[in-house]
Amino acid sequence: MLLIIQIPCYNEESCIAQTLSHLPKSIPGFDSLEILIINDGSTDHTMEIARQNGVRHILDLKHVGLAQAFQAGLKESCRMGADIVVNLDADNQYNAQDIGAVVKPLVLGTHQVAIGERDLQNLPYFSKSKRFLHHIGNKFIRLLSGLPVNDATSGFRALHKDVAQEIAIRSSYTYTVEMLFYISYNKIRTAFIPIRCNDKVLRPSRLIRSNTEYIVRTSMIILRSLIRYKPIYFYGIFLILLFLIICAL
Repeated sequence: MLLIIQIPCYNEESCIAQTLSHLPKSIPGFDSLEILIINDGSTDHTMEIARQNGVRHILDLKHVGLAQAFQAGLKESCRMGADIVVNLDADNQYNAQDIGAVVKPLVLGTHQVAIGERDLQNLPYFSKSKRFLHHIGNKFIRLLSGLPVNDATSGFRALHKDVAQEIAIRSSYTYTVEMLFYISYNKIRTAFIPIRCNDKVLRPSRLIRSNTEYIVRTSMIILRSLIRYKPIYFYGIFLILLFLIICAL
């Protein structure tokens, strides 16, 4: 079996070497392991550094955004013959030694997707406000998606090739929440695996420039996902809000 670890990258010259150095050379259950860098239009030396660190497979894209880079990487991994694809972030946040634990349910055939879940309430680089927002957001996503998820925004994910070939992400911002609605709607067997994080990330998040912007943009993704995958929920919430507004008049 072939495992491909894909890493979406956009101007990651400050951290890609260290991220690559932490990746395992082999994983139990796989005959071979390959690294795929998805170059989302980087303008720095990220790709040069990746090649210097032994990366043989690079998918070059125009700057399409994280979500579409993630999906393009899945398609390319499947084209390369991957049986299972693992997605990691380039900032070295996730402990790559947990890849074996995350892929294990897929190797055993009990699940088709696995999501690595951080201990969000104890991450030293998360502020109290960020922990609170994650706590509330995860409760909300659990309610709407019906999945027992505790870390909806984790990018540490493993997908069986059958899912990787078919998944359809519409957003250009982030894939994490939309993917949860996709797997819920399609009743894809999903495991949620506790993972470790490294003590220090090598750069600030580029996705979350402010909590307000992130909440607004993620809320729009949730609304679009509800319309697409759970329209009864969406229109139910709309009618309840409309009723409350009418009663308040």
